[in-house]
Amino acid sequence: MSKLSATMLISASLFAATNSEVETFLKNNLSKNPAITSLTVKVVERQPLEGMKGWDSFVVSLDAKVKQGKDEREVKQRVIYFANDKVITGELTDMKTGKSLRDAVAPKFKAEYYKKENLIYGNANAKHKVAIFSDPLCPFCRNYVPKAVEYMKQYPETFAIYYYHFPLERLHPAAPTLTRAAVAAELQGRKDVMLSLYKVPTTITREKDEQKILDAFNKAVNTNLKISDLHAAAVNAQVASDDAVIESLMVSGTPTVYFDGEKDATKNRYKGVNVK
Repeated sequence: MSKLSATMLISASLFAATNSEVETFLKNNLSKNPAITSLTVKVVERQPLEGMKGWDSFVVSLDAKVKQGKDEREVKQRVIYFANDKVITGELTDMKTGKSLRDAVAPKFKAEYYKKENLIYGNANAKHKVAIFSDPLCPFCRNYVPKAVEYMKQYPETFAIYYYHFPLERLHPAAPTLTRAAVAAELQGRKDVMLSLYKVPTTITREKDEQKILDAFNKAVNTNLKISDLHAAAVNAQVASDDAVIESLMVSGTPTVYFDGEKDATKNRYKGVNVK
C-alpha cells in the first residue's frame, strides 16, 4: 500500500489543537502533493500524552486517491500524529528510553471487535479475552500461535481466544489463499481449522497459483474445498471484517496479541494467569 507522509514536523498555530484544526491543517498540507487527487482526513481517536502536559496524540484516518503513472488507486490508512498548541508531528521519541511514543498510543481494542465469528476457543464470557492477529506462514507465528492456543484452549472459562487472519501477501504470497481456505472450512463446520492451518508446508510460501495452494491446504487439513468455495460471499465478508479490524487497530506485524483489550508486547501475559 502506498504511504502518505506521516513523519513531517510542521510548525503551526493550532491554538487548542481541536480535532477540526488538526484535520484542516493535515488536509491542506498533504493535499499539496500533486499525486493526491482527493483526500479525506478524520480524527478517529484522541488522547493526552502521559507525562507531557499540553500534548495530545491523534489517530487520523486518511482516505485518498493517488495517481500512479496512468493509474489511480485508493489508499486507506491510519496514522498517529502528536500536537500541542503550536506544533504537529508524526514522531516523538522518549529521550530516556529511546522508544517511539507511537507505540504507547495504539488505538484501543473496542468491545465490538470481539465478534463471535472470530471466537475460536473458550467461552465468550471467560475471565480473559485474548485476540491474536496472525499469518499462518509467518515463521514466528508458526512457533508461537499453536503453542499459545493449545495451552489456552484447555481453560475455556479462563480464556476466550479470538483469531484474526492477517496474511502478509508481500512476504508470503500464498497466505491470502490459505486464509480464505481456512475461513471456508470453518464456515462449513470444520473444527480446529486454525491449528491445522499451521501444518500446511511452508514450501508453498512463494506460490501464487490458487489451485496448488488449495491442494496443499486440502491435504494438510483433510478437506475437499474447491476454488469457488474460497470466493463465496460469506468468505468475502469474513475477510473484509478481519481487514477492517486490522485497519482500525493499525496492526502492522504478526503475530500481534491483545490481552484484555491492551496490546501485549510480550505476547505472553496469558502465562501469568492463575488457571487453577
